[in-house]
Amino acid sequence: MLSFASSVVLHSLNSSLIIDCQSNTPAIAYFGKKLSNTTTSGMIDQLSTRQEAKCSVVTEAPIALSPLMGQGFTGAPGIEISNDADAWSLGGKLTQVKQQDNQVVFTSKDELRQISVIHSLKLDPLTDVLSAETQLINDSSQAMQLNWCAAPTMPLPLHINQIMSFEGRWSNEFQRHSFDLFLGSYVRENRKGKTSHDNFPGLVMHNKLTHEQGGECYGFHLGWSGNHKMRAELLAEGRSYVQMGELLMPGELSLPPQQRYQSPTLYMAYSDQGFSGLSACYHQFIRQQFIREPVKQKPRPIHYNTWEGIYFDHDVDTLKSLASQAADIGAERFVLDDGWFKGRRGDFAGLGDWTVDEGIYPQGLQPLIDHVNHVGMEFGLWFEPEMVNPDSDLYRAHPDWVLQTRGNEQLKFRKQLVLDLTRKQVTDYLFNAINDILLEYPQIVYIKWDMNRDLNHAGNAIGKPAVHQQTLAAYQLIADLKQAHPHVEIESCSSGGARIDLGVLQHTDRVWTSDSNDALDRLHIQRGCSFFFPAEIMGAHVGPRDCHITGRHISIATRAAVAFFGHMGIEMDPRELTDNEREQLQQIIKLHKQHRQLIHSGKLVRLDSDGLSIDFGVVNADATQALFAYNSIKETPRTTPPKYRFAGLSPQAKYKITTLWPTQLFEYSDNVLGVIDGQVFTGEALMFIGMQLPVTFPQTSLIFELNQV
Repeated sequence: MLSFASSVVLHSLNSSLIIDCQSNTPAIAYFGKKLSNTTTSGMIDQLSTRQEAKCSVVTEAPIALSPLMGQGFTGAPGIEISNDADAWSLGGKLTQVKQQDNQVVFTSKDELRQISVIHSLKLDPLTDVLSAETQLINDSSQAMQLNWCAAPTMPLPLHINQIMSFEGRWSNEFQRHSFDLFLGSYVRENRKGKTSHDNFPGLVMHNKLTHEQGGECYGFHLGWSGNHKMRAELLAEGRSYVQMGELLMPGELSLPPQQRYQSPTLYMAYSDQGFSGLSACYHQFIRQQFIREPVKQKPRPIHYNTWEGIYFDHDVDTLKSLASQAADIGAERFVLDDGWFKGRRGDFAGLGDWTVDEGIYPQGLQPLIDHVNHVGMEFGLWFEPEMVNPDSDLYRAHPDWVLQTRGNEQLKFRKQLVLDLTRKQVTDYLFNAINDILLEYPQIVYIKWDMNRDLNHAGNAIGKPAVHQQTLAAYQLIADLKQAHPHVEIESCSSGGARIDLGVLQHTDRVWTSDSNDALDRLHIQRGCSFFFPAEIMGAHVGPRDCHITGRHISIATRAAVAFFGHMGIEMDPRELTDNEREQLQQIIKLHKQHRQLIHSGKLVRLDSDGLSIDFGVVNADATQALFAYNSIKETPRTTPPKYRFAGLSPQAKYKITTLWPTQLFEYSDNVLGVIDGQVFTGEALMFIGMQLPVTFPQTSLIFELNQV
């Protein structure tokens, strides 16, 4: 008779996790605010006692780490499998518990069906982020069909009854929407073959009292760049839970005897300090666990990206001129975007032929690279390795190298098809092609890795669905190139923000947050993205005066102020700048360089929005230094705007406040800015009383610097 402790307890800095081991399979009994040692799991067990309800089972099936049909669970099972026998009714019993420090691994086994389930949970001691995975092992002598294997399922407290989703589209990612948890299931499925613009694999669960600086909330993010499914369900008996995992297509995965499947990692966190407190958990976790040490050790360089400046109109002399102007403005890295390779005069040809176009670059890229380095910038290069144009030498030689389904016409999508990375000859070709470029030009220290279409016909060479293997192959290709060239940083771009997740970020160093450089759009996009991801990995560029996507005309002061709070860059033709605009851009880039250590390491404190502005701050660890932004969106319906209440400061400390940006501001009349600039106020005055805002034009951004005195 196997014997285990009745529960496993893990503690982190601010959270506690208790897993009940008394049933056949383990279940989370508590995840939330840190408990003292005087509160025992037995107390929780007793306080959670439920009774037989009318017309119900005597004892309810647990919401286990993997709730199972074999246990009689009538919600969504955590595992769905089948074979020629009765694998579908998988049950199982806990057979082993291994705990080391803040990690625990549970092994459960169904001896009759010869199937093992392993759950691994690790609570990060400093950041309070819980990483959880499910592993399924076929110990039997016959193959099994795997339909679904979710990461560990998380029961929710009953007062957590609001769902915050993250939705959107191309150039409008990370739009948030909160609504009531309802009886039944809220389910979102992504079948795009990539993380997607419209179905980011993340949820925040909260209640109506939660706001940015206070209240309870739970974050859930699946670290996976392929298809996924998310579920938040309220059961009829009143219990609720969140479940997330990889969405598998019919017949996509079969487990032969002795083979195993591991779910993507689900990253969960709890905060009783509001949404900003929850984001702080994820930000610090990513900074500690995901950002490579060499990247941490240097400031994030100011980018100049050529895309919205010249598109496909490449000319060496023009590019040298742009590089000189970008360096003069303050850029530190020059990224040559799409259009440099063979036959690439538009988006209709050339993808797959990764050799320098001699018609545009008769001496190769070296003269341009030398010039870029001479004016003091690093050099980066754009690739879209996973795609191919039918009008390319690669496709003409290997038309069978693309994902496709027999008898079905390919859907047209940006004049490109998806290469089948599950074929070794394809990944070998891509590795060699990119590797050759990096060897020929060792000064290339950065790759912008793009992916611009969905996987609509995701069939491999034998006609099987291939998104799972395609995703793993993309990870492996990036990892192999990183291993061969560890000094090269890689950006994950997918038509902007369609591949931003902690799966791809295990192999990359930056994300392109959105293809929209419209500053007003970016305020919403970057705010949504910041719920999970810190500023230093979010590419944020100062775009053209008239946005190429929305057509909106926004001042250089506001465009620059919005880009200021990310991994800052420029993406425009600098020849369009007036002398005044050029001077303003130089000034704010200089300011960014002075403050980027704070921006890229401090705690983000978002302020609650009234719909008229989007406001936030970044505060250092000991609250001695901070930057705060006020971004007007709409004109106030009153004669003057409301007060600006700072957050995250030390109440009794005194702070000198300075208006950092803009250096010049049209002011209707004398106002608060002329009174407070350079003055000293207590933290409690700034937070609890607040500062009267001036009357400004809509689409005006103000940045304040606070220093403790």
